[in-house]
Amino acid sequence: MKLATYRMGDGSPQVGAVAEDMITPLDCVDMLSLIQAGPEELMRLVANTHESVPLSDVHLCAPILNPGKIICIGLNYRAHAAESGAEVPQTPVVFAKYANTLVGHGDPVRIPPITQKADYEVELAVVIGRTARDVPADEALDYVFGYTVCNDVSARDLQFSEGGQWTHSKTLDTFAPMGPYVATTDVIPDPQNLRLSTVLNGETVQDSSTADMIFPVAELVAFLSRGMTLECGDIISTGTPQGVGQSRTPPVFLKAGDEVSVEVENIGRLTNPVEEE
Repeated sequence: MKLATYRMGDGSPQVGAVAEDMITPLDCVDMLSLIQAGPEELMRLVANTHESVPLSDVHLCAPILNPGKIICIGLNYRAHAAESGAEVPQTPVVFAKYANTLVGHGDPVRIPPITQKADYEVELAVVIGRTARDVPADEALDYVFGYTVCNDVSARDLQFSEGGQWTHSKTLDTFAPMGPYVATTDVIPDPQNLRLSTVLNGETVQDSSTADMIFPVAELVAFLSRGMTLECGDIISTGTPQGVGQSRTPPVFLKAGDEVSVEVENIGRLTNPVEEE
């Protein structure tokens, strides 16, 4: 099943179930409440749906507007670590994003004047479905509600000039387009066998597979749950493959007038225009 948060005109955000080119409203407050209610309530809501509307008539928002945590992983693809000139990490490289970064499908990524090197990063993002603390890797996927797509936009000049911390460079407003949908685990039984790609102005600049992850999804959930409680609706963005703008020859960074699309197989394509702030 695919789920989305959307608006009709100037209305409040709603949650719906997506099938082909239609979306069907569900009677719930928001995506986080739906996840917290559990799978049985989700099935009940789907069975008691309203009239569907065309996706072309709605605006898709970031699927979860109010996540408690957005946890991100760096250097988690072997080929990306190689293109970055970095050693393969022995443990996951962890940083954070916050809700101010979230925008949905079609919303602009706005580049502020403090950076001239904004970069794209397609990532598979994991949505936690139930409270997880100290879970073993062989049970970790049981705690996943579903998956979505994230563009981990990154200000490279800030990332490498601020003393080794990445959070500021990754948390500028609009720097985490997310969506367009959440695909539940029945749609994606194996998160380590998904193609993911980025298209910038019609040119494919990233094209890889989650099979190249250094730390697969189950290991990431297990690692992050050690001593830190993962809650319903928390998001783990699992890293980007090779082909980022800073590693191209010459480097390619986002600029006003660009259009960037990031896609993960079986989830969907997330497209955003780029503007100057």
